[in-house]
Amino acid sequence: MISFSSLQPSSTAQPPTTSTASAAAAAATYRRPQHHVRHLFFSSPSHHHSHRLRVRAIDAAQPYDRESHLINRFTQSTKLRIAIIGYGKFGQFLSKAFIRQGHTVYAYSRSNYLSIAQSIGATFFSDLQDICEQHPDVILICTSIISTESVLKYLPLQSLRRNTLFVDVLSVKEFPKNIFLQVLPSHFDILCTHPMFGPESGKHSWNSLPFVFDKVRIGSEDSRIARVEYFLDIFKKEGCRMVEMSCAEHDKHAAGSQFITHTMGRILEKLQLDSTPINTKGYETLLDLVENTSSDSFDLYYGLFMYNTNAMEQLERLDLAFEALKKELFGHLHEVLRKQLFGKAEEGGEGRLVLTKLPKNGTPLLPPQSDPIGNKND
Repeated sequence: MISFSSLQPSSTAQPPTTSTASAAAAAATYRRPQHHVRHLFFSSPSHHHSHRLRVRAIDAAQPYDRESHLINRFTQSTKLRIAIIGYGKFGQFLSKAFIRQGHTVYAYSRSNYLSIAQSIGATFFSDLQDICEQHPDVILICTSIISTESVLKYLPLQSLRRNTLFVDVLSVKEFPKNIFLQVLPSHFDILCTHPMFGPESGKHSWNSLPFVFDKVRIGSEDSRIARVEYFLDIFKKEGCRMVEMSCAEHDKHAAGSQFITHTMGRILEKLQLDSTPINTKGYETLLDLVENTSSDSFDLYYGLFMYNTNAMEQLERLDLAFEALKKELFGHLHEVLRKQLFGKAEEGGEGRLVLTKLPKNGTPLLPPQSDPIGNKND
């Protein structure tokens, strides 16, 4: 059985000297830099005399982190250290569930959310270098869609462990997937996700709410595969309906559902709808839609349009649908007007058309009470 005997630098290490006296003097003042080399000792009880194997462990900022590889392999925990990059409303919303399930949360944001993070139980950092030096298991990108690329390129990747898992929770998926693949070296893992809910729709429960994910690039080591499952388990334990699908498939479906929903909510917001004393259930639903969509930033809505290649097609289809509806309405109106203007000439088969009295300005063109349209046999 393998055990860790020491994680400290060897106490016998000495600086190079040319004599015993000078070595003793130098040893009194020499201090080995703590961040360059560390040593791991493994003892094997299978031998009569324990043999120690010294392993040189390179710092996490170096190209290959032998120490973290060994620690991950032998002491993998089901509890994760999750660094949330972008600690706005949605990041705070997710972190509550992470902490409730016992995971450690580090938070970073350009705005100062120190007091909010402390109240939730997260550790807040105002510098990306500092949060990366915590060597989190997961980097969760929770920024706006339009700032994702710049934030990712600004991350000090050299301070992270080589096998760190990168996760995003953006409302579009092909865009962050491509950015991850372009910017992140191949030794980082990538998981693209989208909780199909937010602080408003999920404030009471996540039960049965869909959570979409795509395992874009995951290393073959058992610990890395397990880490992805530990992260997904957070949402499973909250009752989410787990949906695995490709990023491209997600964007196609989302354009026809999420983008249209937000578009209709934004249109209704422009109408400035107010509650009335005689609200119907349907009208209440519209008011709820306006509240849920308008509470999100316009950057979110703009990102849904700008970074989903299917959004423009849906916007054009929406225009066509509205024009078709107006044409249908005006088509019925034309029939009413025609009958108002030409009276019963067409029905009676008379030789000439007889114009009925035109209504005054502002008076709606309605059929006469004695001749309801509903009883016509057209």
